[in-house]
Amino acid sequence: MAIATPETRIKSWMSARWSKPSPPTTPTPLSTESKASACAAAKTFLLTLIPHFRKILLSAFECPHCNERNNEVQFAGEIQPKGCCYRLEVPSGDPKMLNRQVVKSESATIKIPELDFEIPPESQRGSLSTVEGILLRAADELQALQEERKKVDPQTAEALDQFLLKLRACATADMSFTFILDDPAGNSFVENLFAPSPDPSLSIKFYERTPEQQTALGYVVDAASTEAVSTSDQVQRVPHGSIGAAAGHRAIAQSNSAEIAESLFRYTAPEEVMTFPSTCGVCTARCETRMFVTNIPYFQEVIVMASTCDACGYRNSELKPGGRVPEKGKKIILRVKNVKDLSRDVIKSDTASVIIPEIELELASGTLGGVVTTIEGLIMKISESLERVHGFSLGDSLDENKRSKWLKFHTSLKKLLCLEEPWTLILDDALANSFIAPATDDVKDDHQLMFEEYERSWEQNEELGLNDIDTSSADAAYDLKDTAVTEQKSGV
Repeated sequence: MAIATPETRIKSWMSARWSKPSPPTTPTPLSTESKASACAAAKTFLLTLIPHFRKILLSAFECPHCNERNNEVQFAGEIQPKGCCYRLEVPSGDPKMLNRQVVKSESATIKIPELDFEIPPESQRGSLSTVEGILLRAADELQALQEERKKVDPQTAEALDQFLLKLRACATADMSFTFILDDPAGNSFVENLFAPSPDPSLSIKFYERTPEQQTALGYVVDAASTEAVSTSDQVQRVPHGSIGAAAGHRAIAQSNSAEIAESLFRYTAPEEVMTFPSTCGVCTARCETRMFVTNIPYFQEVIVMASTCDACGYRNSELKPGGRVPEKGKKIILRVKNVKDLSRDVIKSDTASVIIPEIELELASGTLGGVVTTIEGLIMKISESLERVHGFSLGDSLDENKRSKWLKFHTSLKKLLCLEEPWTLILDDALANSFIAPATDDVKDDHQLMFEEYERSWEQNEELGLNDIDTSSADAAYDLKDTAVTEQKSGV
């Protein structure tokens, strides 16, 4: 006979508490006074904008008859392209860590692994609170009806009391724990107390949503469109046109100078672009994605993908590295001195971190995703990303010292584009898939641009998933093939 552990009983009770509807009750006729109180207890709505965050819909409810109060936060803007996962390490004995502001959307899940505790999206809907407030609210919800529960199921009630002691210990910083906020919609937020500098206790991860998460958010593709996509799932090849290699070949044929031909093909274009059907990531309408492979001098072969939705106008472009995984990581250092440097092409991969020592800025890998832009465009994207992620940094809820610190940093970030003083941009990519274009035809003549290769650490390889890759079978197959080719040539 299996013995249920306290955690199992708590989970089963929480599932019944938050998932199953309450049993139907016989309605009680309202008196005249009760009806007046019910009318006076209507919800109040306010559509507002959190500065540099998002549009939200605040709803407040207060009953003057029974003093019941409630408030919710719903997002009036669009769902973000990617989901977000905040991970906060809260040490014991530090109550300030619990004062961080938290925006929890109606699709977010909160987890505390140390307690095997999870708050599903249905229990605490959209809310604007703090870490302490969320934990205390969860404890109050679990504490409800404990007296009645002790009469019906004393064993479960006792296990729940033991669990509540641990949960309240976390809410008072008497116990260290990990606070995880996972939102597939990307509309949740945890305050960074060290903004705009990195927070050593807080990490943010952006991820692609799974089909199940897309369905839960309301993105459902009907069977008819799915069948249509599957029947037309064939790669079409469309000529690249006047900007592709076909026009370039004509220019080379008419040219007598190899130098002119080389300058025409500084960024070589393919003969044709492959087009395949896909669905829009915003409205799920059918659209086309175009893909081609090109070679960037002094860099490597890359795959460029672009899609445009005719229904909602959403556009997206991605650049994927081609070829094998490099043996070493690469650090690219650029000294920005003049306006021309701001126009340099930049490829920042998902695995690259961005460092600007002059303003003590450091963005971890994955913060901006993979982007293809210029130096100026990269600084603008960094500014927009910081304003979006640190949503309360310019709001009314921030104290004056933190507000002035953020404004000073924001001003210094904008001054980089004015080039009042030279500054340094560093791209540190463990997979060496990032690139900054040289200002000269030969990269060796560009003295403002430097490249440094380094051996990846075990932790970096573990994060990239390279430690678990076993290529022994493939290596043996290639060695056997090379041996056969060599013997064949020797026989000939």
